[in-house]
Amino acid sequence: MADMSKLKRRTLPAPPPPEEASPNLRAPEHAPATHPSGHMRIDGRSLRRSNRTVQFATRVTPEFDERIRAIAEREGLLLVEVMERALEVYEAAR
Repeated sequence: MADMSKLKRRTLPAPPPPEEASPNLRAPEHAPATHPSGHMRIDGRSLRRSNRTVQFATRVTPEFDERIRAIAEREGLLLVEVMERALEVYEAAR
């Protein structure tokens, strides 16, 4: 068994007074998430649940991301709904 007698509990010094604390403590806790274009990014999860269970992740260009998000926002759809509709149109055209 390990010898715990050599471990000493050290006490921390008193914290500095609030006046000496960094001014960032008075700043907002969270900055809004922004897209590289400077527009506010809306998280699809916050809009509504979709009951989809399989995760589908891919990498796209910033331009594609901006275009698909603009369509989703304009039409009031989730990103996945825009992609589902695009797939339906693609399959119908083939």
